Amino acid sequence: MSQSKELEIDLNLVEQLVRSQFPQWAELRLRPVDSAGTDNVIYRLGDDMAVRLPRAEWAIGQVEKEQRWLPKLAAMIPLSIPVPLAQGVPTDDYPWFWSVYRWLDGENATVGQLDSYNQAATALAQFINTIQTIEPTDGPGPGTHNSGRGEPLARRDAAVREAVANLNTIIDTDVALAVWDSALQAPVWQGQGVWIHGDLHPGNLLIAQGQLSAVIDFGTLGVGDPACDLMVAWTFLTIESREEFRSLLTVDEATWLRGRGWALSFGLIAYAYYIDKNPGLAAISRRTIDEVLHEHVNM
Repeated sequence: MSQSKELEIDLNLVEQLVRSQFPQWAELRLRPVDSAGTDNVIYRLGDDMAVRLPRAEWAIGQVEKEQRWLPKLAAMIPLSIPVPLAQGVPTDDYPWFWSVYRWLDGENATVGQLDSYNQAATALAQFINTIQTIEPTDGPGPGTHNSGRGEPLARRDAAVREAVANLNTIIDTDVALAVWDSALQAPVWQGQGVWIHGDLHPGNLLIAQGQLSAVIDFGTLGVGDPACDLMVAWTFLTIESREEFRSLLTVDEATWLRGRGWALSFGLIAYAYYIDKNPGLAAISRRTIDEVLHEHVNM
C-alpha cells in the first residue's frame, strides 16, 4: 500500500477540467460519488457519465490501461463494465490524465440488497469464464500497475506474514498461517496467463433491482494466474453460493486453493493497512478473513 501523497481534488477543480477540455458537457451537473476506493476520485457528470481522476501517483497508469482495454473487453463480457468515453489531459492545476466514463446504474454491493446470492454466483462465474477466454496477447502482466495481482502467491508471503503479525491480537494467527501455508503449497500456475479483474470484492460490484449487474474499477486489470479472481468466492459470496460458483467454473483443486490464498492475502494485507484509515475497505477485508478462516475450521 503506497504512502505517496494524495492530491486534493475538489468540485471546483473538476468543473474547471470539464469546462476547459469538454465544453460540450460544461453545463451538466457535477456531484461527488462516495466510494471506498483509494486510487481515484469519482464525480457524476449529468445523468449518464462519470468523471474518474487518479488521486495518487501509484494510480496514474490505470488510465491508459483502462482506455485501451476496457472497450475491447466490454464487447465480450456478459456483465456491464465501465466504458471510457473520453480521456482528459494534464493541466497546470491537475498533473495527470483522467477519464470520462459512461455511468452505470446500481448500488454498490456493500449496501445493495441481492435477491439471490446464487444469481450473483452464476453471474460472477460467467464473468470469470468469459474474461479468461479473451485473447490475452499484449495484455499487461502482473506488476506495480495492478499491485501484483495474478503473480505467484509466494511473492506475497512477506507482506502476508507481516500483516498476520500486526493483527495478532485481532485474529487467530495460527489458523491464518495454516490456511496461507496450504495455499503456498498448492502447485503454481503453469499455463498461459489469462485476463483477470484482480480486485473482485463487493466494493467493485454493483446491484440493480436485486441482481448483480456490473463489475467496476478495473485498476488491477492484468494477465496472470486465474486463481486471483476466485477471491470473490470469499470476499463476497456466502458458503452456499460459493459451492454454486465453484460448480460453474472449470478449476482444479490447486487453483481453488490458490484462490483462497488470494482471498486471505487480500483480506490480511488490506485489513492491517485500512483498519484505522478506511472503514469501508476495512469491513470488506475483515469479512474476507472471517469467511476464509471459518471455512477452514469447519472443513
